[in-house]
Amino acid sequence: MEAATWTAIGLLAATSLGSLFCLGSGIDALSSRIDALGARLDSRIDAMSADLGARIEAQGAKMDEHLRRHAG
Repeated sequence: MEAATWTAIGLLAATSLGSLFCLGSGIDALSSRIDALGARLDSRIDAMSADLGARIEAQGAKMDEHLRRHAG
């Protein structure tokens, strides 16, 4: 009876460790996917920021020209 108990404990421990290893590798894979997504997001935000900056500069130039025409 004692041998059966230790066998059951051993099988449970092996199953638990295997599941933990599998979960760890899944988390690692998810982490790399999140990092790649973050890099893509950073590049898109940088591009949008540059575009927005150019649009603001163009609008400022239009306002300056308008004020020059009306100021005199």
